[in-house]
Amino acid sequence: MRVCLILALLAAPVSIAAEPPTAAQIIERIQKNVGVPWHKETVDTIKAGNPNTPVTGIVTTFAATLDVLQRAAASGKNLIVTHEPTFYNHLDQTTEFENDPVYRAKRQFIDEHGLVVFRFHDHWHARHPDGILEGMTNALGWQKFRSPANPHLFVMPEQTLDRMAYDTATRLKIKTARVIGDPKTKVTKAGLLPGAAGEESQVKMLEMDDVEVLVVGEAREWETTEYVRDAITEGRHKALLILGHVVSEEAGMEECAGWLKTFVMEVPIEFMPAKEPFWRPN
Repeated sequence: MRVCLILALLAAPVSIAAEPPTAAQIIERIQKNVGVPWHKETVDTIKAGNPNTPVTGIVTTFAATLDVLQRAAASGKNLIVTHEPTFYNHLDQTTEFENDPVYRAKRQFIDEHGLVVFRFHDHWHARHPDGILEGMTNALGWQKFRSPANPHLFVMPEQTLDRMAYDTATRLKIKTARVIGDPKTKVTKAGLLPGAAGEESQVKMLEMDDVEVLVVGEAREWETTEYVRDAITEGRHKALLILGHVVSEEAGMEECAGWLKTFVMEVPIEFMPAKEPFWRPN
């Protein structure tokens, strides 16, 4: 009986662990699952690394800063899915940085640690719902206040502008949020435009009766901020809350990590915050 059992075990097929997916294969899954057509003209491409690299783990982040890259490598993860540029301009053009010591040190770290950096910006915003907006709405706890007609608009219980700004900054752990408007003015209607939507989109939203306070990531100080100051001087019920670009979109890339886990099962996936870059002097 024992001999028969040993022979049966020897004859059983040996289970071989599947090869880990490559960066290119993970990106192909992203393209298939994002829910919108993948455009040829896009910044959503590999910015550094070999696409054939076997993936040991995935990190999602707002920006692939050197600090994030170091933390990713230390955790054993080598595919970085970043929302914003890695090399300091929208198209990640590096010609001007070829002899720059900061750029060269960052590039060297990526190469030495076998990292692959993939930008996921255009299509994550184009997704329905917008991945960044969805993550930020959840982080702010504003889901129940959202307008069914426009995901950027919210109607909430009446509060002072100061209280709303304080609660928002506290929830997102922001040290350097900035506000334009009377702190004691009462508000109920808010618009949310994370990131740097630009003057045209920001002003268009401020023109709406449905927006008393517009919450943005960043705004040029000689464009939207001056528009709001003039609107207030004219007696219009308007205010602007500037969170900072990083903290206004970080939760959207945490949302991305959760989304990736629904169709990438072979490797660990982790959100790593790039963190607010500014600090407030005491």
